[in-house]
Amino acid sequence: MSQTLVEIRNITKRFPGVVALEDISFAVKEGEIHALIGENGAGKSTMIKILSGLYKPEPGGEIIFDGEPLREYNALESLHRGIVVIYQDFSLFSNLSVMENIALGPYVKGGKRLVDWKSMEEIAQTALNKLQLQLDLKAPVGSLSVAKQQIVAIARALANKARFLVLDEPTSALSKGEVIKLFDIMRSLKKEGISLLFVSHKIDELFAISDRFTVFRDGKCMGTFNEEELDDDRLISLMVGRKIVYKIFTKNKRDDVIMEVKNLSKAGQFKDINFKLNRGEILGITGLVGAGRTEVAQAIFGLNSFDSGEILLEGQPVKIQKPSEAVEKGIAYVPENRLQEGLVLGKSVRDNLVITVLKSISNRIGLVDRTKKSKLTAEWMEKLNIKPSLPDLLASKLSGGNQQRVVLSKWLATNPKILIVDEPTNGIDVGAKTEIHQILRNLSESGIAVIVISSELPEILAIADRVIIMRRGRITAEKFCEGLNQEDILSKAI
Repeated sequence: MSQTLVEIRNITKRFPGVVALEDISFAVKEGEIHALIGENGAGKSTMIKILSGLYKPEPGGEIIFDGEPLREYNALESLHRGIVVIYQDFSLFSNLSVMENIALGPYVKGGKRLVDWKSMEEIAQTALNKLQLQLDLKAPVGSLSVAKQQIVAIARALANKARFLVLDEPTSALSKGEVIKLFDIMRSLKKEGISLLFVSHKIDELFAISDRFTVFRDGKCMGTFNEEELDDDRLISLMVGRKIVYKIFTKNKRDDVIMEVKNLSKAGQFKDINFKLNRGEILGITGLVGAGRTEVAQAIFGLNSFDSGEILLEGQPVKIQKPSEAVEKGIAYVPENRLQEGLVLGKSVRDNLVITVLKSISNRIGLVDRTKKSKLTAEWMEKLNIKPSLPDLLASKLSGGNQQRVVLSKWLATNPKILIVDEPTNGIDVGAKTEIHQILRNLSESGIAVIVISSELPEILAIADRVIIMRRGRITAEKFCEGLNQEDILSKAI
């Protein structure tokens, strides 16, 4: 039996007004893939930040690494011990090369003042060889796909002699094929004796790769279980204390066109995109990663110029060349990556909520009216049930589900006629998903036309009235969702 590498004992972490973790204890064995799972707000992110040395637990808690208690524990000590966290954004330098991103850390730790490019190349190539993968060492990281950037982040961890690798939602932006490759990498690392903590909301993936599961609920540890002790229903019950299923909403057939897209094309991205959007309906757009769904949405919102075609709003042709023009015409867009594109993480919930409507809450000389700002914030926090109800809390401190509510709120405050939501429940737990679905359905019933872009077919079938299926930049089918199944959609997507 493998020996324990990391043991978490009686960890508690408090923030003002919130107990994020309460008396958490669990252990990760050497050379195992250990799943950490729980709803948004359950405390997973706080636990990761304690393991990485960014947060300190309350007195009385401790972390035992390789049999030795960690006393003066901080981010540098964490790296020195071989504890490496790969966050969703990978924390890479996009302007530096693959080689520099992989080798810079260990090279600097070596105390060398002058750059020996050959030595750095050897460090980077050795790390990639361990993964049995090849990348152009001179390529800027910013030019790589998400999957290749993830490989760079893992290679960097190996170059830093990682013994305990924490992967935070590593599959959230990967295609199925890329997920399979990542799992092969994870298994090879496991064979090398490296321990992995796999944090994800995708239950099927957790069962496909994990040896054991530790479940968090409301800041408490519900226990650690072997894979054979769990099934989907029991795992979800442990996470949320209740059975969760997608609510299938009643489908509506509308005939009141608010927007029409005609022959929209952009070289290399999408071609001959034609569809109509009705008031008060939810139109789903789905397809495999790379099908061009997001690019079409960004073209409608003025983030992505198109080569030909036109957009009609309420029967009239419109030119939308930038997002501010889209907002003026009543279009709002919630991006897929809420952390990088949807929120200002270092600002408060209040500041994030009002950022799209500053003009409407400012006086004649351009100063923000604090009373209006507070009133608007309170209104949307209540409407979308944003928790905790602390307007001054930094957006970075919220769970994924509540961060998504903030992003929705800031755009709904613009009083849109059309709301485009890209992957609305990406990285959100099963309980919060149903709540986001209900919010979107309520919006459509209030008369707002909603476009939902999603890779999750059960999600599309649950909430959409119609669905557009895309493949390689083209629409392959348009169907009403009533009576539709996943196989019908998938056959047109692949």
